[in-house]
Amino acid sequence: MEPHIDLAKFGEISQGRVLWNVVETHSPIRVVVGEDQPLFREGLVHVLRGAGFEVVASAGDAPELVRKARAYTPDVAIVDIHMPPRFEDDGLVAAKEIRASVPTAGILVLSQFLDDRYAVDLLGDRPEGAGYLLKDRVADVAMLADAVTTVARGGSVVDPQVVGLLVGRRRKREPLDDLTRRERDVLVLMAQGKTNHGIAESLVVTVSAVERHVTGIFVKLGLGEDCDGHRRVLAVLSYLRR
Repeated sequence: MEPHIDLAKFGEISQGRVLWNVVETHSPIRVVVGEDQPLFREGLVHVLRGAGFEVVASAGDAPELVRKARAYTPDVAIVDIHMPPRFEDDGLVAAKEIRASVPTAGILVLSQFLDDRYAVDLLGDRPEGAGYLLKDRVADVAMLADAVTTVARGGSVVDPQVVGLLVGRRRKREPLDDLTRRERDVLVLMAQGKTNHGIAESLVVTVSAVERHVTGIFVKLGLGEDCDGHRRVLAVLSYLRR
């Protein structure tokens, strides 16, 4: 069953303070939305526009989404995983096609189901400019806006529930098991795309304390300064790769 979208509620939110200055760019981030459920798609477009994003196009099936992404070259394509025509992983396949044909576009996948396989499949060996969120996050306007902005800027976002699921599944001891509880908290917030300053605000600690925890995470996971790619992203992917 699709998540419930209360358009009236979104209308009230879009007039409130929570959306002011969510997107701090000189020109709006341009977004293409792929979602087959008309009501959910309409609600998502409404929320994004209220948050200051420019929704340049929307699509109801995977082939249409790919065509519109190629035509409009957006900063971010928001993609539902289960889309027509097969209603399987068509959205994920479309996301990969968009990444290949519009390499400047970030991809934010929305999933109704808590399944870590999709996150791993999307991020793969190129986590930059990619994100994976559960559809329920659409109701959290600030989190959705942060995710879109992060992906547009080349960062990565992984839903914290997915990270938590994978942590709970682990059995064999590995470097992740050496992280302290606070380091795990920091890593989960890193997965949301938060900066050190944002993590400090969430945990009510100093930025210098967060920096120490981040350094500790890198050391325990063997991510030295000579590592290829972004160390923050590689740290998050350590949860997703087994």
